[in-house]
Amino acid sequence: MDDAGVLVHPYGPHIFHTNSDRVLSFLGRFTSWRPYEHRSLTAVKGRLVPFPINIDTLNATFDLDLDERTIGQYLASVSANLSDPIDSEQYLLSSVGRQIYELFFLGYTRKHWGVHPSSLSASVMRRVPIRFNRDDRYFLDRHQLMPSDGYTAMFRRMLDHDGISLQLGTPFDCTLRSRAFTHTVYTGSISDYYNNIYGTLPYRSVRVELVHYAGVDRLLPAGSINHPGSEAHTRTSEFKYLTGQVHSGTTICREYPGSDGEPSYPIPTDKNEAMYKSYRSLADRESSVSFVGRLAEYRYYNMDQVVASALKLAERLSSRLRR
Repeated sequence: MDDAGVLVHPYGPHIFHTNSDRVLSFLGRFTSWRPYEHRSLTAVKGRLVPFPINIDTLNATFDLDLDERTIGQYLASVSANLSDPIDSEQYLLSSVGRQIYELFFLGYTRKHWGVHPSSLSASVMRRVPIRFNRDDRYFLDRHQLMPSDGYTAMFRRMLDHDGISLQLGTPFDCTLRSRAFTHTVYTGSISDYYNNIYGTLPYRSVRVELVHYAGVDRLLPAGSINHPGSEAHTRTSEFKYLTGQVHSGTTICREYPGSDGEPSYPIPTDKNEAMYKSYRSLADRESSVSFVGRLAEYRYYNMDQVVASALKLAERLSSRLRR
């Protein structure tokens, strides 16, 4: 809760979605769920239009009259003929063409990642779908839910176990490697673990600004608004959409990306991937340490992907350590 009693996400909005029954079942041991399908708008040309891009997005932005029969033809007519795009810019130009790319993606990407889309792997933009219908949901996964009491309550229940002791505010000490632990699961930056001997892997961070509005039920017309323009922030979100909380006021957050602060996003460029592989070669030789998560694996994972990866690791470790 913030000072006004609104349930917030202090690190920015985190929306759970998955197609994995196994991941849902595991997390369901520690929380009940509320259904939630996230919807997002983007501010372009003085108006708010649905995002990810769909038929209504293009019709509203360019004063068109597309439908499910004609949207594919339209996108094909404006897109570049690139059969094998090698970066995010080429992928978008081959998918939606230059005008849509520059309106919706270029500014947002440069702010969020701190580099031009031509420097980013095509995998970054492959995460963002283009809809050939009027579906305005941000995600299409079979399971789209939010923890009923919030993520903090879910993790507290997960940690409430006689076999778990918790130490917070304790920096990782690399000398721990020489102590007599059976196994270490490391989720920090893999380059930090190896004292940055091949260089420091860069990450993007996000500064989250929370603003409360007393006496306002809902401020935004959707859960999130993307800002690809000249504003310093990339996204504005309203938590009451996500949580379903009933409250006389509302709290929003604005996200300001940067290079300082808590590392959150690995930056998928060719240079960074080559550096990561050097560290990965060291990690592959470790028998008593496992590296898991966005920072340790230098991968832009969703929440459910990290949970699935951790469950697989837990199975392997459990089997090995029982021997």
